[in-house]
Amino acid sequence: MCGIVGAVARRNVTPILVEGLRRLEYRGYDSTGLAVVGEDGRLCVTRAVGKVAKLAEKLAAAPCAGGVGIAHSRWATHGGVTEANAHPHTSEDRVAVIHNGIIENYETLRTELAGKGYRFRSETDTEVIAHLIHERLANEPDLTAAVRTAVKRLAGAYAIVVVDARSPDRLVAARIASPLVIGLGEGENFVASDVQALLPVTRRFQFLEEGEVAEVRLDGVTITDGAGREMARSVHESELSADAVERGEYRHYMLKEIHEQPRALADTLSERLLGDHVLEAAFGPRAAAVLAGVAQVHIVACGTSFHAGLVARYYLEQGARIPCTVEVASEFRYRDPVVPPGTLFVAISQSGETADTLAALREAGRLGYLATCAICNVPESSLVRGADLVLMTRAGPEVGVASTKAFTTQLVALALLGLAIAQRKGFDRRLVGLYSRQLRHVPELIGHVLRLEPQIRVWAQAFADKHHALFLGRGPAYPVALEGALKLKEISYIHAEAYPAGELKHGPLALVDADMPVVAVAPNNALLEKLKSNLQEVRARGGRLFVFADPNTGFVAGDGIEVMVMPEHIEALQAPLAYTVPLQLLAYHVAVLRGTDVDQPRNLAKSVTVE
Repeated sequence: MCGIVGAVARRNVTPILVEGLRRLEYRGYDSTGLAVVGEDGRLCVTRAVGKVAKLAEKLAAAPCAGGVGIAHSRWATHGGVTEANAHPHTSEDRVAVIHNGIIENYETLRTELAGKGYRFRSETDTEVIAHLIHERLANEPDLTAAVRTAVKRLAGAYAIVVVDARSPDRLVAARIASPLVIGLGEGENFVASDVQALLPVTRRFQFLEEGEVAEVRLDGVTITDGAGREMARSVHESELSADAVERGEYRHYMLKEIHEQPRALADTLSERLLGDHVLEAAFGPRAAAVLAGVAQVHIVACGTSFHAGLVARYYLEQGARIPCTVEVASEFRYRDPVVPPGTLFVAISQSGETADTLAALREAGRLGYLATCAICNVPESSLVRGADLVLMTRAGPEVGVASTKAFTTQLVALALLGLAIAQRKGFDRRLVGLYSRQLRHVPELIGHVLRLEPQIRVWAQAFADKHHALFLGRGPAYPVALEGALKLKEISYIHAEAYPAGELKHGPLALVDADMPVVAVAPNNALLEKLKSNLQEVRARGGRLFVFADPNTGFVAGDGIEVMVMPEHIEALQAPLAYTVPLQLLAYHVAVLRGTDVDQPRNLAKSVTVE
């Protein structure tokens, strides 16, 4: 969830560290800091509450310079948002540590270390790591050996990077259940929690695996396991460019990413559809054998990705005619599920580093699933590396905390999964071909939907001064309504809830009045007349309706009802994608009118790498 950057070079690394933090701002954070070992052999530490710009201001006033250093952007888990709790944390002005994750036994370690005379200056779990390593250095003068010994005392999740003022030629990194990547340069090397941080200085990367320790020096990198055995690691060249996350002509990253959806969807479909069938090999070399044995699917995800899974249930049950269950990852990992034979486990995550989803994937490995499949946007992620089958969403970097193009590309990827299962099971080729053609036209369709933005901007004015909103849908439109409500609450801070429209009379109608706008998703499907009846219940109680409707549904604007006419010929497979986009735009323009921080909403982070 937090951002990590480290560097060792024959130049001042401070600008590299600050730029790396800036490129990780999209993850969400509340404070920043860095530590470098200066030419005088002393640690120079600077920390600030707030944005990276605040840290840069402090460094401009009191520079820190050196050839080895670490930097961090923190999202509070232990202790309040204060400069004292910001990373890096130090021990005896010698050891500095940055840390992502949670140390579950920190209180025991803190008591033990305090008893040995160590003074704690923060409320964090991270500070115990700095003191623990310092203590080990008394017996293990080699920094790497000291870190390897110290981390054996830690229970929980961590990605740490350590510098020692007495070892100014290196930094040491270690990880358990939290991602770290090594960046390889020419006569300089780096470490980060995300490749995005290092793209200005390298495109060559190695990835630390569970329990590994890396010694990063000017002349190379040595990766060892917990016992100190050297591990071979291949070098991956990233396809991302350094300017991939620039905002360009758009006011916010979120708006840019909404408008990037036609391209992202086309990229996700590219090379996966050939003629009228899905290329199974897109899921990996084991795909043909695995898909042939799938009797049902179990989808696990969090947040927006969970909503994508709820849509996929309709794709799989109605399209591929196999049972599908969908579950929140944070709940799955704490129960003991019954796994019927032939069940495919599908984990969905934009970042591929979502802690609960990763834990669920690991749990699935011991529960007897047929196989695991990852739907993900980050090829270098832990989720991708841990799954049997993988389908990348190809959304490109998504900087805005509120997910947009990652969600719609997940829907396309899940539709491809459903089609791949259906064709492997021998379904009517004409039907598979029909659905394939519908998918192929989705990017063009989304381009037409985006033209509704001027009308949606007008609608946003009716929401800007409201405190609550209700979203309604039926069938596959219900998860779309859930996603629309989530987007509105995430970035505008308006309390928004979504319900299946048929549930109105079971409680939510009590909330309806003239001050609560009600948004309805109304595709032309078998549930349309049912939906219309439900909406009449809203009008009868003075509620104001905002309906996104197919042109053939018969909705007419009038007193208390606004109608946004969607493009013609939206097929059932396409509808969840098409109706999601205007809800994204509505949330965006309401947030702009309310003056919130659209790209970095309060209390949220892009990549949730702690439980």
